[in-house]
Amino acid sequence: MTRRILLAAISALLITACSGNPSVQTGALPANEVNAIAVLLHQGERKDAKKRVKAALKQDPNNPSLMLLKQAIDGDAREDLGPQSFPYTVRPGDTMAKLAQRFLGNWLKAYQLAQYNDIDTPDALQSGIVLRIPGQPPRAPSPTPSASRSPKAPAATPASPQPRSSSPAPVTNADVAAAKRAHAAGLAALNRGKVNDAVAQLRRATTLDPGNAAIGRDLARAERIAATVRSRQ
Repeated sequence: MTRRILLAAISALLITACSGNPSVQTGALPANEVNAIAVLLHQGERKDAKKRVKAALKQDPNNPSLMLLKQAIDGDAREDLGPQSFPYTVRPGDTMAKLAQRFLGNWLKAYQLAQYNDIDTPDALQSGIVLRIPGQPPRAPSPTPSASRSPKAPAATPASPQPRSSSPAPVTNADVAAAKRAHAAGLAALNRGKVNDAVAQLRRATTLDPGNAAIGRDLARAERIAATVRSRQ
């Protein structure tokens, strides 16, 4: 009896020793694996995509694109993307990936956008249907100064100059354009695994366009990923 107990204890120790280092990588992640997983999701193959994400994260646990896809599969799209949204009628040539890139800044959010609209297969998107796009609607371009001028206006008596308002200057088109560039640079850095660079660019974008909800959500996600990476180091 004692001998059997001793053998069982030795066996348990051997099993623990063989499985005690879960962070060991099994090999390099194929360059096209993220795209392959995204294609499965676009085709509605959620279970297969989930298995491949799990396997890929064992090889590259800090890959931000894999983390994004995992969140798209396991998370709640409406909670992740926020309750505020606006309607958009799908046009010929639109795809869920193009719309995710255009409105959310990252084509890998296509499955999240589909789930946000209760669509299980993003590739089944059809023109004419109305989607809800998370965030605020795009701003209309400001009219050019020349368009608002009347040609050859009659001369008028010069008026006394009015004091300038001391209220803070509104966000200009130049600020919005710079914010878009910083937003895109931050997402590109995040997809390359440069998490700290991504956080810096997204913070700059938020400063330039503080009312942009999409930038705010991406900054929060990048900061969560940065915290996760720091905790694993």
